[in-house]
Amino acid sequence: MPQSKTVKVGDVLMGQGWPVSIQTMWKDPLPAFSGADDERLQPILKRLVALKAIGCQIIRFAVPDIAAVEALGMLASVSPMPVVADIHFDWRIALRCMDFPIAKVRINPGNIGAEWKVREVAAKALDKGIPIRIGINGGSLPKDLDGEPDLAIAALKAAAREIEVLESMHFSDIVVSLKLNEPETVIRANELFAAQYPYPLHLGVTEAGPLVAGVVRNTAALVPLLKKDIGATIRVSLSDTMEQEVLAGKEILACAGKKMNGARIVSCPRCGRATFDTHAFTARWMERLYSIGVDISVAVMGCVVNGPGEARHADIGITGSGNSVLIFKHGEIVRRIPKEEADKAFGEELDALVRGKSM
Repeated sequence: MPQSKTVKVGDVLMGQGWPVSIQTMWKDPLPAFSGADDERLQPILKRLVALKAIGCQIIRFAVPDIAAVEALGMLASVSPMPVVADIHFDWRIALRCMDFPIAKVRINPGNIGAEWKVREVAAKALDKGIPIRIGINGGSLPKDLDGEPDLAIAALKAAAREIEVLESMHFSDIVVSLKLNEPETVIRANELFAAQYPYPLHLGVTEAGPLVAGVVRNTAALVPLLKKDIGATIRVSLSDTMEQEVLAGKEILACAGKKMNGARIVSCPRCGRATFDTHAFTARWMERLYSIGVDISVAVMGCVVNGPGEARHADIGITGSGNSVLIFKHGEIVRRIPKEEADKAFGEELDALVRGKSM
């Protein structure tokens, strides 16, 4: 049974009937806070704006110590998207984080400590109206569940314990994640949870690996769940950049039939026939294309064999033809220009297309 409860995380609504949101996690330590105009936070804010532009809706930060809380607090007050504080081990960090406009707190039942600590966190969260994510991780389960041979069942038991504590305090703004490494185990754990509880699920695969392996494992786990309407938000964990995590999330949602507004890029892999460097062009344009807020399909093809004819479905496309580059729309060539003018001409045609779609 899919989740039915709605939980508000900043301006993002999670749960039954709401679109599945995409999030990522900041991958570097926060700088030590030194004042209200700390310029070291500006590059972080600039990157958050860029992440939002390509489709990220929630950003999570690790908060390993009290010193990091002040910087996080300042960011939370100016961030373009909801900020989540990720807390392990020390419940007092969670308490301090909630003195700032944090949108959600994540705690790990495997290391947050005694029940009374969880209750203190929940009491303050209840008072502040801040939701809690119970973040179960296969690598840090409660010690007494380490011997459980079935990791899906162990994760479910860990979540159930924490839910029982929160519910006993009449706390219901709960999001749960059951992050394990094997896709099949992730699927089973989340299916079991969704059949028993109404709370929104944060989907992901823990320690999924580098770009290729990580995207494959996340796709294998998340698409089957999303197709069953299980899952309210996703984070594609990768040993790669935050931008790649967000873009992978968008593609996974599209594969599951839950596409967000924006560009869909198709490109050929390149071969010996290629007269146009699809790899370099796609790399240059990827972030701009993914930041477009209207639905368009873009084809980047290497030669005339896979150019306008094979990509006739595309709203706009570009391909090579000897020393020239062709720009086409819906299979019809609209411009033929020298290679060195490719980016300028493509940008002009893209802008015109987006303006037309936006009217």
